[in-house]
Amino acid sequence: MHALSLPDITTYSLCILFGIVGALQFSGIGFVRRSYGRWGYPSHVFRIIGVLQLLAAGFLATSSARPLGVAIAALVNFISVVVLLKNRAYLLALPGLAVNAVLPLAFMAAH
Repeated sequence: MHALSLPDITTYSLCILFGIVGALQFSGIGFVRRSYGRWGYPSHVFRIIGVLQLLAAGFLATSSARPLGVAIAALVNFISVVVLLKNRAYLLALPGLAVNAVLPLAFMAAH
């Protein structure tokens, strides 16, 4: 039996997290649409973000593409945190900051 390492557990958790959030973004449920509209972003931009998050999840799940998944996840997450901070949604930005802090562990799982 093979025990999972901390980088492996982190990677799989991030994969699930980005998959769920990407699906919610892509579906454009009510609060997602309202938030983007309130912040002045074009309609359907949430779908682009959702696709990028789903791509990140898929690449994180594939060991050979994991570095690309980490790069996409880091970029999307960084932009999301900046947008949240710009719009004074400080508490909503905290989980994103935590995700950015553990993304290097996912990169370590690729090697």
